[in-house]
Amino acid sequence: MTSTADDPLVSTEWLAAHLGDAGLKVVDASFKMPGVLPLPVDDFLAAHIPDAVFFDVDAVADRASPLPHMYPDAAQFARDVGALGISSGDTVVIYDSGGWVAAPRAWWMFLSFGHGDVRVLDGGLKKWRAEGRPVQSGAASPKPGKFTAAFDPARVRSKAQLVDNLSSRREQLVDARAVNRFEGSAAEPRPGLRSGHIPGSRNLPYGALFDAETGTMKPLDELRAAFAGAGVDLAKPVVTTCGSGVSAVVLTLALYRLGVRGSALYDGSWSEWGLRDGPPIATGPA
Repeated sequence: MTSTADDPLVSTEWLAAHLGDAGLKVVDASFKMPGVLPLPVDDFLAAHIPDAVFFDVDAVADRASPLPHMYPDAAQFARDVGALGISSGDTVVIYDSGGWVAAPRAWWMFLSFGHGDVRVLDGGLKKWRAEGRPVQSGAASPKPGKFTAAFDPARVRSKAQLVDNLSSRREQLVDARAVNRFEGSAAEPRPGLRSGHIPGSRNLPYGALFDAETGTMKPLDELRAAFAGAGVDLAKPVVTTCGSGVSAVVLTLALYRLGVRGSALYDGSWSEWGLRDGPPIATGPA
């Protein structure tokens, strides 16, 4: 079952029409910065789209890494996703609270681990509720699924690859953080990090890509103009980055909608690059 051919987004209308279909799995991947309450899982328990399961970005992650929510290995991803009741043949629709932060991250993880039949709900829970559609409360208790995962390393970049890119400039870097964080005039929300950006990167704050009122992603012509305005050449390879590898994927999703393939995510993002003993940094405008 697929929605419009290759568009990674589905509308609330589409989801409402297909809710309850065999093989359709709905996933809430809402995320907040550390310390922000209530926790996303508590929001989920209070209200979620019927039959949705909760995908915890911090749990479906490499627990051994000191960095926040780094990619797990394929075996763990398969185990965690199977435990959510998702099988390899399912159509997966992912949403978040509507602030366009974490649903794209989970979408990219599914693609990275070989599951192509995955979509993001345009407008998320915010639009769903604004339209008066039904919600459920309480914990999910899915029947375990059978999920097979194979990691595609081309979708993710490491610090070493981006250090190498400083001189080769083979790939363009686009940073999704707010302008003041990118330029280094504001402190990072995570303690112990330097302020600034990866040298040579462009800045396109992720909030510029969606309508704050409705929570829906902007039309393709506006997305194209936003990347052009940030100095990004869509014909050349793009790596997205941000604070910790979550909001960067809003840019990745927009690129995908514009027909760009082969873009990648810097998973460690500023949480890794910005460490005290990290690689060179730049400050000021792009």
